[in-house]
Amino acid sequence: MRMQSTNALFRRATLSSSTLSIVRRSTLTATRGFSSTSTTQPSATTNSSASLPLRTPTRTQFPTTAAPSTSRTMASACSASPSSSPGYEKIPNTSIRILRTVSSVRRFRKPLTLDSRSVALVPTMGALHAGHLSLIRAAARDNHHVIVSIYVNPAQFGIREDLGSYPVTWKADCEALAKLDRELADDGENLGRISAVFAPTTGEMYPAGFPGQEPDSKGSFVTITPVGEVLEGASRPTFFRGVATVCMKLFNVCQPDRVYFGQKDVQQTVVIKRLVQDFLMPIEQVVIVPTARDQEDGLALSSRNVYLGERRRKVANVLYRALKAAEEAYAAGEGKRDREGVLGAAQKVMEETLAEQMKLSPSERVKFEVDYLSLADPDTMLELEAVDTKKGGILSGAVRFLPVEEPKEGEDLGHSGGPLVRLIDNIILPPK
Repeated sequence: MRMQSTNALFRRATLSSSTLSIVRRSTLTATRGFSSTSTTQPSATTNSSASLPLRTPTRTQFPTTAAPSTSRTMASACSASPSSSPGYEKIPNTSIRILRTVSSVRRFRKPLTLDSRSVALVPTMGALHAGHLSLIRAAARDNHHVIVSIYVNPAQFGIREDLGSYPVTWKADCEALAKLDRELADDGENLGRISAVFAPTTGEMYPAGFPGQEPDSKGSFVTITPVGEVLEGASRPTFFRGVATVCMKLFNVCQPDRVYFGQKDVQQTVVIKRLVQDFLMPIEQVVIVPTARDQEDGLALSSRNVYLGERRRKVANVLYRALKAAEEAYAAGEGKRDREGVLGAAQKVMEETLAEQMKLSPSERVKFEVDYLSLADPDTMLELEAVDTKKGGILSGAVRFLPVEEPKEGEDLGHSGGPLVRLIDNIILPPK
């Protein structure tokens, strides 16, 4: 099912200027000719997306800290990953190459250009789940070769965020890719398969040194404004700077014809489209695939869901339920298409769910905080007072689930002991 209804939401581009902030001298190069950019949706099936009292998030400045002694990459952080070698490594029992350096990707990519073979890039940070696999399937359907990047990008983590505990599952990721590639080989509807995994180190991606994680850090960064400064950008000031920077690097290295992203990170998709357009990148399409969800309760699939544990997982779909209530209010009629009517329905679900949890004892309840609920313009992500039904809008939100107060004996608290986990979600309001 192609997302025809959401196509129009992302086709318009009316954002303010984008800036490339370069403090160190560096040069970004493009090795192919330029082509026009479009942002169409693929055919994909939604399983039924990362990335929050309504309040303004605190923006605390933290002192600069030294870079971690170990680079957080999927290729290097897991002992199960193969060792580097001068030739091409491969995922066992597959033809999927493992590329660890920029030069190896360019050697791999050059003959594909000469042979006019289309190449897709699916950027990931590993810890692959069904949502990632849906992106890869969409890419294989329309391209001769698919490159999957697996790299935990430190630049998009704040100084006190979960870089150190982010799940690293290299062996499981390789197994998932091998299984999917066999499925793709058996499916005659696909144009191509998975050809390579790009799994660089941080030293390879940031040759000038470990990237700064504070808002005023020095370095070579890409910033997209104003869309990167609101919502997720307001709560996480360095996030979109890190995303735009690493995507610029990945696009320059892999030179894809098409790139694939999930709708769950809807603001990210707007940032990426602006990046491609404003910097005249030789990418034909930025393809957005529908959010993959848990088929039972609608929770958007996310690598961070592993932090939840059993207790918090039962309540984790509260944001999705709230956004669905807002969607229903929007659909009900013109009188409820204003901001108060639409977001009021979402806020009611949040408040009622939290009230129910607070009636329980600390050994039973789940506490959460709403970071934001948003009704935004589909082009700029700026807040709307009312939805123009000819244009539609985007409902989105972010919720922080606090650590379990009183764990029970033997209780599954989730990955890394169940720290605070922040989940995001969104729903597209189509034009009427």
